Amino acid sequence: MPEAAAGVVSAGDAARAGASVFSGPSSGLVVTGPRPLVPGGSGTGQLKALSRVLEDAPPGTVALGAVPFDPSQPGALRLGPALRTHGPVNLGGGPRVRSALVAGSRPVPGPAGYADAVRTTLARIAAGDAQKVVLARSLELTALDDWSVPDLLTSLARRNPAATVLAVPVDDPARPGGRWLVGASPELLLRRRGPSVLLRPLAGSTPRSPDPREDARRSEALLDSEKDRREHAYVVDAIVEALKPFCRKVNAPEPELLSTPAVWHLATRITALLSDGETTSADLVAALHPTPAVGGSPRAAAMRVIADVEGVDRGCYAGAVGWQDAEGDGEWVVAVRCAEARGRTLRIFGGAGIVAGSDPQAEVAETGAKMRTVLDAACPR
Repeated sequence: MPEAAAGVVSAGDAARAGASVFSGPSSGLVVTGPRPLVPGGSGTGQLKALSRVLEDAPPGTVALGAVPFDPSQPGALRLGPALRTHGPVNLGGGPRVRSALVAGSRPVPGPAGYADAVRTTLARIAAGDAQKVVLARSLELTALDDWSVPDLLTSLARRNPAATVLAVPVDDPARPGGRWLVGASPELLLRRRGPSVLLRPLAGSTPRSPDPREDARRSEALLDSEKDRREHAYVVDAIVEALKPFCRKVNAPEPELLSTPAVWHLATRITALLSDGETTSADLVAALHPTPAVGGSPRAAAMRVIADVEGVDRGCYAGAVGWQDAEGDGEWVVAVRCAEARGRTLRIFGGAGIVAGSDPQAEVAETGAKMRTVLDAACPR
């Protein structure tokens, strides 16, 4: 894949011309051109077709895009020529990023409605329908003018330097007013480099505090929380089991703390070695997604509860966003701390894992803190 030194590629300029951007602290990708969809229709179908399509593509082609939360829905993985950067992509922009003027907002559901949904879910868990269910809510902002995806991306990168910032088209990038998924994800679904695989799932969270002593107390309480460690274990155990058919070695140590500017998380750094070098990153995404970090446990049971209770069209939120090259290497993140931009509308999402012992009001606060990642970037205070 062609490479560019950090600072050579201006992803901000490329995004204004319709590029896709995937940029982490150590490396990044910018994909340009018309970028046809990977054949296959659904997210699952695209993942199955990916390796074959890349084998026949011109040198330097990668697939970059999004698999929706429900992978049976239409996928948004697209093909195109890519430039890789050492270090994060230079997003350009001046010292001040233009922010949109918001004319109105609408929560779906509102805080009280979300708390009621948590109570309903807790009753379903108590009845034995599932062990863990992740419930999402959203905040829809309407601006006076169209939202600028490059400006949102730049603002997110400046505020979240340790995250993977992303901007990928959900609709045809040549279509005016089409949907874009934009965000700053702290959660690595997987990175495949040859036989080595790295994953870092997040589950179990608490809002941060501006007071240093209170912030430290909250982090220590999260690390010691039986409820949050149980929620985290559902995710790690499911991932380890999903990896076993593909890997000859899987290592999952005890969870540790990971912080974003808005939230403390429990995180586990899982490493694995593939048994077969033909297993691609897309094969692993298909086996893992959606993990209990965004769906629940057991997967099928949790998805039924979500369909019954949540009432939010997630689209590509809580999906898998990433890239793969012709060698089968790739990097994918979980599409959290994300929003869907479409014209003057920005839909910001946040979710929380519900398990026995969850408190509805605490889950309202947690989802609100998670939505602040995009909200603060979109509407700087």
